[in-house]
Amino acid sequence: MDVRAHVSMVFHLDKCIGCHTCSIACKNIWTDRPGAEYMWWNNVETKPGTGFPTQWEDQETYKGGWKIKGDRQLALRSQSKAGGLFKLFYNPNQPGLDDYYEPFTYRYGDLFTAPAGEDQPTARPVSLITGEPIDIEAGPNWDDDLSGSPVYAENDPNLDALTPDEKQALFDVEAIAMMYLPRICNHCANPSCVAACPTGAIYKRGEDGIVLINQDGCRGWRACVAACPYKKTYFNWKSGKSEKCILCFPRLETGQPPACFHSCVGRIRYLGVLLYDADRLTELATAPKESLVEAQRALLLDPHDPAVIAGAEANGVTPEMIDSAQRSPVYKWVKEWQLALPLHAEFRTMPMLFYVPPLLPVAGRSGAGVYGHTPDGLFTSIERARMPLSYLASLFSAGNTKVVEEVMKKLLVVRLHNRAKTVGDVSDEALQRAFREAGLTAAEADDIYALTALSSVDERFVLPPLQREEAIEPDHEPELHKGMAGLGVTRRPVRGG
Repeated sequence: MDVRAHVSMVFHLDKCIGCHTCSIACKNIWTDRPGAEYMWWNNVETKPGTGFPTQWEDQETYKGGWKIKGDRQLALRSQSKAGGLFKLFYNPNQPGLDDYYEPFTYRYGDLFTAPAGEDQPTARPVSLITGEPIDIEAGPNWDDDLSGSPVYAENDPNLDALTPDEKQALFDVEAIAMMYLPRICNHCANPSCVAACPTGAIYKRGEDGIVLINQDGCRGWRACVAACPYKKTYFNWKSGKSEKCILCFPRLETGQPPACFHSCVGRIRYLGVLLYDADRLTELATAPKESLVEAQRALLLDPHDPAVIAGAEANGVTPEMIDSAQRSPVYKWVKEWQLALPLHAEFRTMPMLFYVPPLLPVAGRSGAGVYGHTPDGLFTSIERARMPLSYLASLFSAGNTKVVEEVMKKLLVVRLHNRAKTVGDVSDEALQRAFREAGLTAAEADDIYALTALSSVDERFVLPPLQREEAIEPDHEPELHKGMAGLGVTRRPVRGG
């Protein structure tokens, strides 16, 4: 057992209001400079929708993530060891600027210098790259709130999992359904971007698993851009280097949450430490598609287990980090309650950002009672929910609807439990039957509700200051995470993104 510590995250989608405050906080701190205008390390997408960059989920086109080759061996989809050399100068699967959007500004001076006349002067958009006038045709939130439906929303690759009737119901004008999906770098446990980099400039920090890019070592080959299935690595056209989300590690090192976490209006974000077994990484990443969620749960270790604690200490994990893992809200959401799921587990990168799927108004189209169950069954409203289970399963469980259904049942029971206490129109018999069917207890429902709605900042963000200014001797640093398909990735000095 090779115990490693990893800073991990949970986003509770039932609480996201799509305000983009997180995106603006990140943009103002990290990417408000030449060459990074089009970068959104944090962005919020409306689903169904094509996302940013356009169709980033379509790996038949982009070839990101891992595939299984031979006898359960991991191989990059974007390149082979030999083939990577031929893609250094041109990669047909790499997104272009049109898949993002061309950075632009406006000729505001025209508003002040236009001669007097009968027409209202306008500020034409111009490219920040060429300086020439352009027509704006895309952006990071171009289909925000389904504004582009059906042009954009109906092109969502996840809709392929739906039946024609489900698609029709999803876009019914009277009950149109949508959800928000905030995205940052997942800081995966098995990152394909790290394995693809020909210079080894992109690496995982051994002490906390954060994925960073050594700007001195980066040569701008952009293999990381092609290999990342989430398209969260970007090329700076001004500096000729790749850049990405660094999880605000300068803030983490002083015990502060990342800027997007700190500024979140809906308080949807949770941050904590997970301990995992690096020896089992390749084994679990090659699990059958329908078992990938359970495989990632199996990767995570109980931070209270004496054997796990001993293994962590032997690997150089600090007592403060172990204590944080024992109090981690992420461990509760992912492992203990099994409510948070990885985004597109089928990419096999073992993302360390998890999502609690949105329950939404489950009674919206079902004809169910206001508290979500019908006379013919407690959970029939979930089966007829506005956002089909098959769609959510395509996002969060590699198509396994059973996994999402189990999550929805638990979320609905928490709602029923609190309605019984506050309104009193749920019978005790129905409530107890719901607890049994969902596999949840009243105490667990109270804890879930408390962490969802009543938690303080210290309960949502549990992380000790790493104090990097106190130099760590190289001989005592944890080794690099294993399991990256044996591609010879090496440890790099800690540098910014």
